[in-house]
Amino acid sequence: QVQLVESGGGLVQAGGSLRLSCAASGRSFSTYVMGWFRQAPGKEREFVAAISTSGGVTYYADSVKGRFTIFRDNAKNTVYLQMNSLKPEDTAVYYCAVSTKYDASYRRGWAYDYWGQGTQVTVSS
Repeated sequence: QVQLVESGGGLVQAGGSLRLSCAASGRSFSTYVMGWFRQAPGKEREFVAAISTSGGVTYYADSVKGRFTIFRDNAKNTVYLQMNSLKPEDTAVYYCAVSTKYDASYRRGWAYDYWGQGTQVTVSS
């Protein structure tokens, strides 16, 4: 069982920045692919970004590419999502997730085994 705790959400004006953090329990963090998803009110959960075990490979949704950066610190069991140039349409609850699967489709929610409780991000116009 892996426990995930997100933090860093909040209210920000359009054009601003936020950094989300997700701390994971356990000793196997460096073996997990990590992902970020989000869900806006009335919408389905959508993929935001994912990062390989070493951090050398990253994946982004087209809607955030060039504005968001995912990175990780395996020594701290933590994955981050740096969000710049935020837009009102980025408003959502953001979730981090753990995948223990090898060579899965990391843009899909089913590839992930454990999820955090979510952190709210609100971008005002």
